[in-house]
Amino acid sequence: MKAFVLAAGAGKRLRPLTIDIPKPMIPILGKPALYHTFLNLKKNGFDSVCVNLYHHPDIIMDFFKNNDTGVKLDFSVEKKLLGTAGAIKNKESFFDDTFVVMSGDGLSDINLEKAVDFHKKKKSLATVILKKIDLRFEYGVAVTGKDGKIKSFIEKPLWSDIFDNRVNAGIYIFEPEIFEFIPENKFFDFSADLFPLLMRERRKIYGYVMDEYWTDIGNTFEYKKGVFDVLDGRIEVNTGIKKKRNKYVSSNAEIDKSVKIHGPCFIGNNVVIEKNAVIEPYAVISDNVKISSNVSVEKSIVWENSKIGSNVKIINTIVGFGTRIPDNITLFDSIVMEEYS
Repeated sequence: MKAFVLAAGAGKRLRPLTIDIPKPMIPILGKPALYHTFLNLKKNGFDSVCVNLYHHPDIIMDFFKNNDTGVKLDFSVEKKLLGTAGAIKNKESFFDDTFVVMSGDGLSDINLEKAVDFHKKKKSLATVILKKIDLRFEYGVAVTGKDGKIKSFIEKPLWSDIFDNRVNAGIYIFEPEIFEFIPENKFFDFSADLFPLLMRERRKIYGYVMDEYWTDIGNTFEYKKGVFDVLDGRIEVNTGIKKKRNKYVSSNAEIDKSVKIHGPCFIGNNVVIEKNAVIEPYAVISDNVKISSNVSVEKSIVWENSKIGSNVKIINTIVGFGTRIPDNITLFDSIVMEEYS
């Protein structure tokens, strides 16, 4: 089967983390979110995937030239953004049968085979994957009948508008006939344009409620939640590092004997941790990071190639790629990029 992954977004809600990288390349325990998406597609029998790109497209293309996930990739670089539906219309010739579209900024282990079976049994033109969640107001809500047929959509509703807690997970299943409803060379969105049109035309749209894990990593809160959920074992991802109990610790990390490590946590490849440092729960130390003496890291994510000075405390913070943090400071509830002083 074939799939289309939407990876053209600029990641405005994740700035400044996404100023220099595309949103789907945000790391989840040492691997980009997009990498985990491709692995799950492969697991579900998808062997050919088209990916639309816009923001720093070379970063994505270069990474996957050197990191095979077992799926054949076809990249579609957009000179101007076409919207979610416009993006697939632009690659209409790529599809010849039932296909899946999914967002590149989601983290999920959804069983797509079950979802596609539901779609085909309902003989649906379009199926929207839904997820029951508690924080309802940040996502589009779909109101369905008992048979799963969608009655209406409410895009990012107010609390007073809430009828249901099943939200749009950004995963869709379509028949090729869907292209008849999407104009060429025009910005056209699934939620704002395509689905309302299908509703007016009384076409079959169903909602499939997934049981598996899903979160949107499109903002810093949900990004950290997704990473910490992986540490808690709520979703399994391939990190390339063996997990022992609740700790991922690379075999080639250089860790002084005095260092205290409290799981759940992640310590990547070629990490150096010096004397009397403490790795507290929910600390993520990515590849090639150096942590100096007397450092404490807790509920924080340190990206690759960063260097942490001595006597530093880092709590509930994201440290960006290649950041240099000087000695004797405390970082709390922050996002730190490049050289900090």
